[in-house]
Amino acid sequence: MNSPLSLHLYRALTALGTPLAVPFLALRLRRGKEDSKRLGEKRGFAGLPRPPGRLVWLHGASVGEAVSLLPFVERIARAGATALVTTGTVTSAALLAQRLPLGALHQYAPLDNPFFVRRFLLHWRPDAALVAESELWPNMLVETKRAGLPLAMVNGRISERSFRRWRAAPRFIAALLARFDLCLARSEADGERLAALGAPRVLIAGDIKYDAAALPADRRELAELSGLTSGRQIWIAASTHAGEERIAARAHKRFAEVFPDALTLIAPRHPDRGEAILREIEAEGLACALRSRGERPGPGTAVYICDTIGELGLFYRLAGVVFVGKSFAGGGGQNPIEPARLASAILHGPLVDNFADAYAALDAAGGALEIAEPERLGEALIALYADAAKLRAMARAAGDTVERRSGAVERSMKALAPILPLGEAAR
Repeated sequence: MNSPLSLHLYRALTALGTPLAVPFLALRLRRGKEDSKRLGEKRGFAGLPRPPGRLVWLHGASVGEAVSLLPFVERIARAGATALVTTGTVTSAALLAQRLPLGALHQYAPLDNPFFVRRFLLHWRPDAALVAESELWPNMLVETKRAGLPLAMVNGRISERSFRRWRAAPRFIAALLARFDLCLARSEADGERLAALGAPRVLIAGDIKYDAAALPADRRELAELSGLTSGRQIWIAASTHAGEERIAARAHKRFAEVFPDALTLIAPRHPDRGEAILREIEAEGLACALRSRGERPGPGTAVYICDTIGELGLFYRLAGVVFVGKSFAGGGGQNPIEPARLASAILHGPLVDNFADAYAALDAAGGALEIAEPERLGEALIALYADAAKLRAMARAAGDTVERRSGAVERSMKALAPILPLGEAAR
């Protein structure tokens, strides 16, 4: 397969940069972004033995992609093969430790270095590889195909912004996409962009996030928190990014002018920011409790900071309204399908390009509402809690929208049948 000079240069530079991997990982470790016990995995050294039999490698960037891969993991496990899931972040590893089915494995993905990826492949010897969404790491793709593996993209997405950037390097992106035997796009628009950039075989399967099971929750914990907060008007600012916690605090102040018993939950996208968020919210004059300390929301608690991993299902069930973050700050939006599946009324800012189709569908159905400016978030909360019938209708519309758009995993598995070494049991 011919490769442009730019791809050869990338591979040469990353190979020459091999000695820098150790200090790079040490720096990330000091910042809390790596697991000290598993640093070797980032250089391709396996942390586990390879199990016998068929093995399918599934790769996603972080939490969202890892969760979206779980339906595939379950079908692979059901077919008697091993699913090896790789991700790049500590939070995704912690989440998968809780949610992977028996027999499935997690490893950190190796850094995109040809030697590290080769070492990873030599140990695990996968029979096929699936890459989630837009994880286009050049060495990973090149080495995977050099090893002779079938390679497919699932839930493929290319945002309009990424499309414009890639158009500046047409031969480079075409060479990467040419490595895929199949690209399963999540929408017609994503499929058109993938094909325009050079993907040789694109099918539209739909967004697999609509097929994800409802986020789990500890029933005992839910009952306890429900008791502690009974009678209060609860909403959550979920998957927030820096800047959005202050927006949530100011929305709470306006909300509490009309509903003095209001309780705001804040679940940051990066839980390690919990202590910093606590200081920021207290500086706004609001009484806070921090979940990572084991604290519970008491009668005087205005804001409960939910800085833990894998508990969003609990908090979504507790709250009546969900504001989905990265839509005022950070840009691109976070996944609205998870709260919608739990029939939550959804609010969001205007910056939702990463999930544009999902937000458009939810907005059109009346299950979600765009808040154009941060200053209007408090007013939107007041309007919803002042009209119980409207709040119930909005929550019901969100749940119905998700149900109507499911089925992408089944369509994907049928399309992947010639690639995956699973047989009929996987479908």
